[in-house]
Amino acid sequence: MESNKKITIHFLGAAGTVTGSKYLIDTGERKIMIDCGLFQGLKELRLKNWDYLPVNVSEIDTILLTHGHMDHTGYLPRIVKMGFNGAIQGTSPTLAIAKIILLDSAKIQEEYAKQANEEGFTKHSPAEPLYTIQDAERAIDHFNSLPEGEWITLYPEIKVRFQYNGHIIGATFIELDVHGKRFVFSGDIGRKEDLLMRPPKKPEHADVLFIESTYGDRIHPTDNLEEKLKTIVNETIEKGGTLVIPSFAVERTQTLMYLLWQLHEKKAIPDIPMIMDSPMGANVLEVFHNYRDWHKLPIEDCTKMCNTFRVVREYKETWEVIDNKNPKIIIAGSGMISGGRVLTYLQQYIGKPETTVLLAGFQAEGTRGRKLLEGAIDIKIYGKYYPIKAEIANLQVLSAHADQTELLDWMSEIKNTPEKVFIVHGEATSAKVFSNKVTETYRWECAVPELYSVEEIVG
Repeated sequence: MESNKKITIHFLGAAGTVTGSKYLIDTGERKIMIDCGLFQGLKELRLKNWDYLPVNVSEIDTILLTHGHMDHTGYLPRIVKMGFNGAIQGTSPTLAIAKIILLDSAKIQEEYAKQANEEGFTKHSPAEPLYTIQDAERAIDHFNSLPEGEWITLYPEIKVRFQYNGHIIGATFIELDVHGKRFVFSGDIGRKEDLLMRPPKKPEHADVLFIESTYGDRIHPTDNLEEKLKTIVNETIEKGGTLVIPSFAVERTQTLMYLLWQLHEKKAIPDIPMIMDSPMGANVLEVFHNYRDWHKLPIEDCTKMCNTFRVVREYKETWEVIDNKNPKIIIAGSGMISGGRVLTYLQQYIGKPETTVLLAGFQAEGTRGRKLLEGAIDIKIYGKYYPIKAEIANLQVLSAHADQTELLDWMSEIKNTPEKVFIVHGEATSAKVFSNKVTETYRWECAVPELYSVEEIVG
């Protein structure tokens, strides 16, 4: 690499916050974006989804995706609408998941805008979706799958490798070699001991490292997961109540289904109806069937598990479930209660003391899930406030994100000293604590970039 060569990094998301992952690498000849996520949570962040990016979108050559989650892929229809016309590249299961998520997201946004206009619970006249199903389909037309574990030449002097990372099906970290300098993007790092995913691979060299810090300030509990879930289920049933589990459709829903199926098989919980109400979750189960090499769940167990649950696809079935007043277990999207079928269930159940709402994943600032976690007394759904009388439980041990110890271990095989370590994808406190911990552990220079900041790397 020439001594006067500069590579410019634009932090367009997941900088100073945990959502909206977008990093633009400008090599001088090529512009490559890593992830293209939607901001979630705080209103001030969500409003940024409507803004044009502070870069020329039409000049971006390609977008590389670490995995399919909304905060890493949900902005794709917007960026295509703004003029991006290159390839959107990731592993085959990542693109399969992204397709499901984008179409579901667009459908929910269209339905929400329609309902807001009909019922008048919006300040906008008229309310419009952030993007439509047609917009999502245009983005999907740009998808191009790449293999895991192989170096691929993107352009002269630029190559890329996607490496298995656990977390969810299809997830990888990305190694990008630019003129011999290696940029490593962690994406979201999975757990070493996960029910469905294999342990993440680890990078061995990084000149510039982008490392997530979602749980950079804490260690996950070591509670017996099965025992804790069994207790929550049985205590809810003893009250004659319903257990409502807001869940991420990818990986978390399948893990919960697996755990509940295991408890059911062992007769550790009563034989009550178990419902998975998420069209997206049902579609993700098909991805698990189609990409068996990416997870640990034997296909026969997957089939038995699915047969134990009532898988709801149509909205009219949601009301059939609600009309059944007997105790039951409901898994429904979305995981942070930001939309989806779970809102309909919470409208009916959150005001009942016998109900338990079980939070089973990370809850970003500004989301309904975070408010429940922090002890809110009411919750706003479709413009109306509902008093919270249900018991709120938290199953943090189920997280699909590596904790501080696991994040540090993921970096343990990097043999060189990186020129720069960027602490990203974390709330302010988490990122700061983790930055200090990395410096203390490895003596590496760390920085916590701000949103829309620009850094230059010199060869």
